[in-house]
Amino acid sequence: MQARMTNPAYVLPGAMKGIGTMFQAIGESGLSQEVAEIVALRASQINGCSACVHGHVHNLRKGGASEERIAAVAVWREAPYFSDAERAALQLTESVTRLADRSHDSVPDELWDEVADHFDEKELSALILTIALTNLFNRINTTIKEPAGTTWG
Repeated sequence: MQARMTNPAYVLPGAMKGIGTMFQAIGESGLSQEVAEIVALRASQINGCSACVHGHVHNLRKGGASEERIAAVAVWREAPYFSDAERAALQLTESVTRLADRSHDSVPDELWDEVADHFDEKELSALILTIALTNLFNRINTTIKEPAGTTWG
């Protein structure tokens, strides 16, 4: 399988610069890299982005996450491998990613309060930006049919 075109973020170098700056800010926030990868994996699963699912699984393995945790991200509600903070982050990810499926606030106050109990303002900012960037990449990659196994950088 081959992508329809070069990733637009590489075609327009200014876009990649902006994305890189956002990733740098996220990395400096104090948000755990594993939490960032778990939520990115979940958003990518929901959006059916094979390239991103592959990449986040690879990153989680490289970071030392157990195979049980990685395999259970899609069924996190029923799996014993996640902390309360991770569960709140995963619920936020699903709420933000599934905007079209909602019949209420995209992020209900109860969920917001729960997430805010586990993450400080910088971490919460990084979490929101990670979810948003993942959704951006999912939409780009599914549009251009980026295949699983693609590497960037």
